[in-house]
Amino acid sequence: MTPTPALLVLEDGRTFHGTSYGAEGETFGEAVFNTGMTGYQETLTDPSYHRQVVVMTAPHIGNTGINDEDPESKKIWVAGYVVRDPARVPSSWRSRRTLDDELRAQGVVGISGVDTRALTRHLRERGAMRVGISTVETDPAVLLEKVKASAEMAGSNLSEAVTTAEAYVVPAQGEKRFTVAAVDLGIKDMTPYRMAERGIEVHVLPATSSIDDVLAVGEDGPDGLFFSNGPGDPAATTNQIELLQEALGRELPYFGICFGNQLFGRALGFDTYKLKYGHRGINQPVMDLTTRKVEVTAHNHGFAVDAPVDRATETPYGQASVSHVCLNDDVVEGLELRDDEGNLKSFSVQYHPEAAAGPHDAAYLFDRFVDLLASSTSSTSSTSKEN
Repeated sequence: MTPTPALLVLEDGRTFHGTSYGAEGETFGEAVFNTGMTGYQETLTDPSYHRQVVVMTAPHIGNTGINDEDPESKKIWVAGYVVRDPARVPSSWRSRRTLDDELRAQGVVGISGVDTRALTRHLRERGAMRVGISTVETDPAVLLEKVKASAEMAGSNLSEAVTTAEAYVVPAQGEKRFTVAAVDLGIKDMTPYRMAERGIEVHVLPATSSIDDVLAVGEDGPDGLFFSNGPGDPAATTNQIELLQEALGRELPYFGICFGNQLFGRALGFDTYKLKYGHRGINQPVMDLTTRKVEVTAHNHGFAVDAPVDRATETPYGQASVSHVCLNDDVVEGLELRDDEGNLKSFSVQYHPEAAAGPHDAAYLFDRFVDLLASSTSSTSSTSKEN
């Protein structure tokens, strides 16, 4: 069977030719690259990649096929997929079908046979940009015009497009210790699982939830609030920031991951900005400034918080400071909020401590959340007894 030719055109006119991989047709999105050598199934099913065309820098993709245990959500979310050398035959006892078949079945348009090293270097130098992949349009000039007419990532509010339609509960494993309201902005399945492992009953709520919806969680209200990862521009999001500010004003302990870190920053009064080409992969070095420990972490973000690293900032909710930084480029990778006595009230990180495909250096952050919930619950109980 003769492979179908495919065409990739970037917003600045750079063109690559290859063959169809996955579904045939045409797709558009923001071109970004992922440096992970493993975990392509988790990447594809991460809702944070909604409306993005992912370029894999690892040359061989599809070696372990697709299984039914590792997806991070109910579907593949990437807008398109770019690989150099797809595996001809998957080799894993867990594989149920090929990656090509899965992309085809879910209607995801991709391209293979592309010099992904040259494409990645181009994106590093020029920055993430819009792109089109087509098996039906052979004229690069025509496809370029379509690319320029497609939507940009900056200014896009996308969390409501990927959130759950209805609230659901992930029960605690073993003894239930705490109840947490988790706002789904594009949550990955592994996240509530990591909390459930630690005795937390997680109530996953739609992105459109109000403060009343959050406070209605559990018999006596939630012990804490969590914001997940997700796609889009944090500056285009307002409702979730208002919800978070309401929660912080009520002294509700908060933990945020990725998009949840960006929204935490904006709720505290900091700005956010778009990175040139973002951080996407499972090999990013980050320092925890509270312990001086360096972690190798999983990332997927194109925006970051603009906050001073060298000093704390007074906010209406307490003292906010940067807790983690990326050692590659000094990008803010975490925030924390403390009271006047220095006690931790809320925190967030820009990366992914749940990281199903690894690494697991940052799993301790879920323990830190448990400690925060325990401290807050103990403080609340003491106050109630005194009153």
